[in-house]
Amino acid sequence: MTTKNMTTTNAATTNATTDKARLDFGKTAPKAFRALIGFDAAAREGLDAALVELIQIRASHLNHCAYCLHMHTNDARKAGESEDRLHMVAVWREARHFFTEKEQAALALTEAVTLVADGGVPDDVYTEAAARFDERELAQVLALICTINTWNRVALATGKVAGTDERR
Repeated sequence: MTTKNMTTTNAATTNATTDKARLDFGKTAPKAFRALIGFDAAAREGLDAALVELIQIRASHLNHCAYCLHMHTNDARKAGESEDRLHMVAVWREARHFFTEKEQAALALTEAVTLVADGGVPDDVYTEAAARFDERELAQVLALICTINTWNRVALATGKVAGTDERR
């Protein structure tokens, strides 16, 4: 394990075991929380449920958000997603045959937007997504990528613990 990985692991362990609880975002900033819920709901409109979960799972992988990853893999299972596909999301480029061309385009766009500081959204990634989705769908996919990235950041900043889905 590298020093960076040990530091990341130690920080995650410290956050998970800190006695002082972090703020409850929904209770402390209810207007912002409700607005984010509304944005999330609007982003999902008209998109295939399996695609929604694949996007959310991939962004959560990239952001190292165990809370959201646990939640969305469970949601995907409930929606009928196969274990094989769930296991392959993180390595979808090496397992393309598990995913449709449309799903591959969405996963590539998810990676580019999530990691936008690493090089922007390459033209070829955007062009492929634009070829697979009509304009409305593409806008919905972009909105969904933005919402899951925001949820990941809220969950990480507030120390959400995987396995404690508070929606129930």
